[in-house]
Amino acid sequence: MSGRDFVENPNRGFIVPIGGAEEKIRDPAILREFVQRCGGKRARIAVIPTASRLDETGGKYVDLFEELGVRSATNLPFKTRQDCSRDDWLKVLRNADGVFLTGGNQLKLSTTLGGTKVGRTLRERNAEGMHVAGTSAGAAYLSEHMIAYGDEGSSPRADMVQMAPGLGLTNTVLVDQHFRQRDRLGRLLTALAYNPFAIGVGLDEDTAAFINPQDTLEVVGSGAITVVDPSELSYSSMDSAKRHDPVCLINVRLHILIGGGRFNTQDRKATANEEARERR
Repeated sequence: MSGRDFVENPNRGFIVPIGGAEEKIRDPAILREFVQRCGGKRARIAVIPTASRLDETGGKYVDLFEELGVRSATNLPFKTRQDCSRDDWLKVLRNADGVFLTGGNQLKLSTTLGGTKVGRTLRERNAEGMHVAGTSAGAAYLSEHMIAYGDEGSSPRADMVQMAPGLGLTNTVLVDQHFRQRDRLGRLLTALAYNPFAIGVGLDEDTAAFINPQDTLEVVGSGAITVVDPSELSYSSMDSAKRHDPVCLINVRLHILIGGGRFNTQDRKATANEEARERR
């Protein structure tokens, strides 16, 4: 992982990793909030289903966004690296208010979009104000460093996780998804132990982190976000651990945030939902 700080850009669009299995029918709170951030009825949404193996995935999300009342929703099924040079699809990206990356396999995203005009356009447009969301595999791909795959379990082990380059919209967070449902605390801790520079964000299903230009994330959805802050880590055995060995980490901070909760990745401060606190 890189230790360089991203320069704050007040014009940057939101970065929205979603833990997967977001509610789509009864109360699609996450998708609705994303649409509102993108301009509501004026929003132009581009859907990138590259991670999915199912041809119908992109069309289903187009239908969902149209049901939410957007001005337009367009499916951009980049299947090959050659597709990533199509001028007509790149034009849609350049004119979009928001982009949504579906779930599937995050390595399909990195190997197909990495180093192409699509990847560069997504970074440039996000820096200019376009909002970018990703669910499941799409969420993992948003940051500079991506968890490609790993093992389940609560305790970190030296060989528990495999990392790969991500899209690079931010390097302040490292995302894992389906977090509570698939018992992924150990692999997130292992990833952070490699270089405890980033903040770990473990997203439950139907739960999203809306990260604003000031790098404050807000929780939206029915589940929780586990925030792992290694900034005060005082000891790690990762450098001496052998294959399959457990890893000792001392003085790691952990927060559990639910809907409305916030975490600022710059000053490392967490706050609960103010309305929930007032009711108590």
